[in-house]
Amino acid sequence: MAKQSYPGPVDALAAYEAVVAGNPEVPRKGAKNPYTARNGNMFSFLTADGTMALRIPPDRHDEFAALYDTGPVEQYGATMRGYLSIPDELLRDTAALQPWFDATYDWIGTLPPKATRSGART
Repeated sequence: MAKQSYPGPVDALAAYEAVVAGNPEVPRKGAKNPYTARNGNMFSFLTADGTMALRIPPDRHDEFAALYDTGPVEQYGATMRGYLSIPDELLRDTAALQPWFDATYDWIGTLPPKATRSGART
């Protein structure tokens, strides 16, 4: 169910949530700024303008960028390392996007967990 405090386009939020829901192991986090993370490592998010960013595995980064003619993600004036912008057409095509999302989830699970204050990470 959509979180009511997200300020962006409702259709983008619905598409993002559909992709996240496509992998039952991934909880959607963030009310105002939707994102996903595994072991404290964020791997996807939805911007306020409705753009999805996905942290593509390094060995598939160039393949994805060429296939979907997309590039890096900038937030607050900085390029986010490893993230690629998901074109609107692909965000709305959950069948095509799901394998990329799942591959990213699997790859992010190989990274060391990030330290936390509380010690709990999912």
